[in-house]
Amino acid sequence: MATAYCLKCKCTRDVSDPRYETLKNGTLTVKGVCPTCGTKLARILGKAAKGAIR
Repeated sequence: MATAYCLKCKCTRDVSDPRYETLKNGTLTVKGVCPTCGTKLARILGKAAKGAIR
């Protein structure tokens, strides 16, 4: 499961409803929702992670 830092809770949380997206420059990101407060979360995983996840 993917994790990201929540700015509202000020701690690292597991991402609810994670979806992986590729940016225009080829960088992989994960986006989702904080399960505690409902804030949108995003984390840049990098180009090296693209081969590891897919």
